Amino acid sequence: MISFLTRAMEKKEKIMIYYIDSKGKISQRIIRMVGINSPKVLAYCYYRKQVRSFKIDNILSFGQLKRSVGA
Repeated sequence: MISFLTRAMEKKEKIMIYYIDSKGKISQRIIRMVGINSPKVLAYCYYRKQVRSFKIDNILSFGQLKRSVGA
């Protein structure tokens, strides 16, 4: 997971994560990685429109955003 997040940060790519907060609520977020400081990552969250920190252990899944091909 760390290598994927590091690569996304280096390429300045948007990624999608599923995250569980401290209250057990699961949310889907689109983020752009800013930094990694284990056990947390710092990322711009497009849902909240601000830089947020996310506990690495609370990231349930992650992946690249699918890019649409225009005609």
